[in-house]
Amino acid sequence: MSRKAPSSARRFIRALIRSRRGIALTEFFALPIFVTLLFGGLEVINLVMAHMRISQIAISVADNAGRVRQGIDEADIYEVFAGADQVGRGVDFATNGRVILSSLEPNGRTGGQAGQMINWQRCYGSLSAAPRYGAQDAGRTNGSLRDGLGSTASKIKAAEGSAVMFAEVSYRYTPRILPSIVANGLELRYESAFNVRERTNQNLTNTQNLATNSC
Repeated sequence: MSRKAPSSARRFIRALIRSRRGIALTEFFALPIFVTLLFGGLEVINLVMAHMRISQIAISVADNAGRVRQGIDEADIYEVFAGADQVGRGVDFATNGRVILSSLEPNGRTGGQAGQMINWQRCYGSLSAAPRYGAQDAGRTNGSLRDGLGSTASKIKAAEGSAVMFAEVSYRYTPRILPSIVANGLELRYESAFNVRERTNQNLTNTQNLATNSC
């Protein structure tokens, strides 16, 4: 009996190694998990890239509008929005996004009516999104924008004799791989603000009689 035991054990180990029973069952359960992780990872990458594009649009719109010197014209707004369109082509921003560009300036009032105002406002993109902090002319004759624009924790103000280009960007992200998993998609939103540089006239002109990108 003592001689047969090691031999029986070896045969059992060999049989266990050669056995293929259960592999198909393991693959049956492992494959869906692998596929889910693969597609889920790709979707996360797409979402991260969309976040980066929308953030870049907000920064570029406010920055480029602030770089226009001397005076600003509707033609300059066209160029600023053309840049936003170029950045957002990979995510079809023109169809699924909206950028709202506001010129924040002191309203020139005194006393209780003193504050900031939205001197002009222009929009681009087909997404239905309203300005969060006020429309054109808000604060012009009163102190409703006394604290400026932005969330409660980070209000933005323009200095006397200057202006701030304030960009609000919204985008409706729809998952590409499994679009049905998120009803109506996800809303991505970014804001950015830049002071104007070397511009003395903050009023928006239209020397070429272009169609205005009004909101």
